[in-house]
Amino acid sequence: MNTVDTNEVLTAQSHITIRGARTHNLKGIDVDIPHNALTVVSGVSGSGKSSLAFDTVYAEGQRRYVESLSAYARQFLERIEKPDVEHMDGLAPAIAIKQKNQTRNPRSTVATATEIYDYLRLLYARCGTVTCLHCGGTVRRDTVDEIVTRVLAQPESTRVYALFPIQRREIKLEPMQGPAISTGEIEPEPKPKRAAKSAKKKEPTTPAFDITEALKERLAELRRRGYNRLWQADADPNSPGHMVEFSTPESLLELDFAAAARTDETARPIYVLADRLALSPDIRSRLVDAIETGYRESGEIVFRSLPRENTEAPQTLRFSTAFECSSCHRAYREPEPRLFSFNNPYGACPRCQGFGNTIDFDPNLVIPDPSKSLEAGAIDPWTKPKYRSPWHAEMKRAAKAEGIPTNVPWYDLTDAQQRFIYDGRGTYPGIRGFFEALERKKYKLHVRVFLSKYRGYATCPECRGQRLRPEARAVMLTSDPDACNPSTRNICEASALTITEARDFFNALKLTPSQEQIAGKVLEEVRQRIRFLEQVGLEYLTLDRLASTLSGGESQRIQLATSLGSRLVGALYVLDEPSIGLHTRDTARLIRIMEELRDLGNTILVVEHDPDVIRSADHLLDLGPGAGELGGKLLAAGTVDEVRNNPNSITGKYLSGRAQIAVPKLRREPGREKLTLKGARIHNLRGVDIEIPLGLLCCVTGVSGSGKSTLVHQVLYRALLQALGQGDSGDISNTYRELSGTHFLNDVVLVDQSPIGRTPRSNPVTYIKAFDPIRELYAAQPDARRKNLTAGSFSFNVPGGRCDVCEGDGTVTVEMQFLADVELPCEECNGTRYKASILEVKYKGKNIHDVLNMTVREAITFFAGHPKIVDKLAVLDEVGLGYVRLGQSATTLSGGEAQRVKLAQHLATVRSSSSTSSNGQSRRAASRILYILDEPTTGLHFEDVAKLLAAFRKLIDGGGSLLVIEHNLDVIKSADWIIDMGPEGGSGGGQIVATGTPEEIAANPKSHTGHWLAPVLKPISTN
Repeated sequence: MNTVDTNEVLTAQSHITIRGARTHNLKGIDVDIPHNALTVVSGVSGSGKSSLAFDTVYAEGQRRYVESLSAYARQFLERIEKPDVEHMDGLAPAIAIKQKNQTRNPRSTVATATEIYDYLRLLYARCGTVTCLHCGGTVRRDTVDEIVTRVLAQPESTRVYALFPIQRREIKLEPMQGPAISTGEIEPEPKPKRAAKSAKKKEPTTPAFDITEALKERLAELRRRGYNRLWQADADPNSPGHMVEFSTPESLLELDFAAAARTDETARPIYVLADRLALSPDIRSRLVDAIETGYRESGEIVFRSLPRENTEAPQTLRFSTAFECSSCHRAYREPEPRLFSFNNPYGACPRCQGFGNTIDFDPNLVIPDPSKSLEAGAIDPWTKPKYRSPWHAEMKRAAKAEGIPTNVPWYDLTDAQQRFIYDGRGTYPGIRGFFEALERKKYKLHVRVFLSKYRGYATCPECRGQRLRPEARAVMLTSDPDACNPSTRNICEASALTITEARDFFNALKLTPSQEQIAGKVLEEVRQRIRFLEQVGLEYLTLDRLASTLSGGESQRIQLATSLGSRLVGALYVLDEPSIGLHTRDTARLIRIMEELRDLGNTILVVEHDPDVIRSADHLLDLGPGAGELGGKLLAAGTVDEVRNNPNSITGKYLSGRAQIAVPKLRREPGREKLTLKGARIHNLRGVDIEIPLGLLCCVTGVSGSGKSTLVHQVLYRALLQALGQGDSGDISNTYRELSGTHFLNDVVLVDQSPIGRTPRSNPVTYIKAFDPIRELYAAQPDARRKNLTAGSFSFNVPGGRCDVCEGDGTVTVEMQFLADVELPCEECNGTRYKASILEVKYKGKNIHDVLNMTVREAITFFAGHPKIVDKLAVLDEVGLGYVRLGQSATTLSGGEAQRVKLAQHLATVRSSSSTSSNGQSRRAASRILYILDEPTTGLHFEDVAKLLAAFRKLIDGGGSLLVIEHNLDVIKSADWIIDMGPEGGSGGGQIVATGTPEEIAANPKSHTGHWLAPVLKPISTN
């Protein structure tokens, strides 16, 4: 008995033991997941991979975590659904990293999401150099060691006076620009205006220096402490000054107290002599004593040299304990981390409140066509007759005076030249001055109407989109000062760098020995986290990129890099296809970072379809054999070689080459029908010209960040919408120069990965309009007629038959306060969504709730004989969604599943139109639709990719054209035409590297895609 217990303990320590897992479609499987290993779960779509990884392993980990919390949290524990599993042991603290990007905060960036920005704020606060906002001098506090070094650097035997002011100078900090920020000090109440006015009348024209009680007490105190000499400079700056003894009151008459009281450049302060020194290395301790004396008495120390010859001019060195400019002596607040936070009013730009943009005059509306020159009317408001004569003419005169060409396109002007035209200088008010002048006349209706045409979200004019106030932007870090071209950047400029550029900048950053002790660890954390982001293939992103603009794959890889940066040990990471959106070239880097996370002492559980990730697994679990009710079985488990050789494993067949997606024997050739886009210029696109042949499968490929989505989504799709007169896509004339060939199209459809609905009531069966005939069928049943129920009674979107408590959602939301809100089954309807009277109506023994719980394949069999229902459901099965349940909430669908639901809807449309067409020619003419898809293979197994390609062929045969952004090599090799972008990501991309058939791309040495495509174009050997 003891031996058995010991073995169980050893197994629990080395494995996560799962026995009898029955969550969703799992068939009571037994699984062992080794600790400190990379385990990949593979299988066809719907085979139960996510049910095992997320709904069983991760869900049980979260449930146990909540169980360890407070009594308030535990009161909901009984209502949180427990995974259907008989036994689970050896479970580590679980962290799930999913595909969906749920960040909508406009303040969240890549740097803040990865905690890099927190370390940068600390680094700049402790090691940054502050630049004076007035004179550009360096703002610093002088230390004793630095003062000694500078003074002893003077020629040996130089005679100097060590002086300090007779009274401590009152330090007035430079006010923060923008709204005042409370410092916690109580300010005196302002005097009434009348009193202030009378006081101003009595004020003498020449300020008098108070030599009464305060000064007498100070002089007496200094004399008691052994100081008896005062020094004041003469009006002639080259004279040695005037030294007096104040042993008697009469001696003070020799000093000019009026000159000492002045605050302008003619002021001649009075100093106390601390010591007289002849500089030499032997007086170091005496020099330190003089400095400490001056700091203690007044916070300042001044060294005045005494030239030995009359031809030499005396030199003055002034040092202070205050944090002030070394040139103009303006005092500043020392930088602190909150000064660099755009989420804190202390550091945020006062104009835009840290958002980086304001509702102002939009430059894209003011200059709608940057291809025009200033002469040709690039500035739209100055093309109007009323403003052309004075403003346009004045701009031309100012541009000529500044040497700015007026006959070149606007986008060819330098940033400085564009800024001059927009902001103005001197007598030329600029575009901004023009609108400010109109603002003063907006009491007139026509002026308000005119201004509204050019108003929109624009970059903040104060911070120019950098989000921080001037005091924060004045703090600089300089890379290796010994380098040939050292670069100096503030925190905003550092955040605007790409990951690759940031790596170079911070690797070149060298700290002084004292700074190394303070912030050496901080700098190392920054370098490490940047390296992790580069390893997961995100080197093209900038640190200030908004997190809300990231794709699901990018968001997931950022979370992965953040997890690696946190250096957690002993955790279980559950990942959902981290390779999504990643080019094959970069998959090896992703594998390395997962292995590094594993080598730290963590367990990695990955749901994945990418063959390279699958081959890198330490342990492989293959589920199947089919989807939905036909899946949920463990087909194979073990090493990759063991699964590859297992005859039951579908994944093993593809890994070994026994099964493969064949290369098409014939490809459709481009015809005369094509789209031509010229001069695409946005983000990293640099005047790109492309031709897109129609009537075939065209793939846009390239490494991550090369500009594929920018070209297809932000330029081509919006331009087509505008050309076809479909909706308002905004003013996009500045993003391209010319678009032709649109007369070959009747419509353009974007089939993206956005959700098909954002509420639990949205589901696939309602999206494809198959629920309407189902509800009509149930309304026609005898029980329904007897109760006078209509088709609307079986809808959970309108009141009537739906549950009144959850309003048809089937769930209620509980606010957990300390955690994310929890969705729990409705206690009134037990998650069925309907009232009891509705559920009493049955067809073939199933009520409407039972139907919604069926998979698509089950429903096709169940509704046999009802073509209206079966035809719509069949297209879901054709795109690989036969495993999805009819009533599955849209919020639980992955991006790839949502995209294939949309694709199924369009397939159904093509099928219905083809049934009414007499021949292929009329069908093709009736369709002529361009379908744009973004990585439709997301979440698809090898087996499912073949089904997707078959669906593509049906769309093309129905008269459509497909433009697909894709990284999957099986889809790329099956394409008729390829547009490969690159060569790199970010600033290194935005160009067309190659175009042609897959064979032509594979033969191009410049194409990264071609390098990886060449092997898959050859048949895989099964040996």
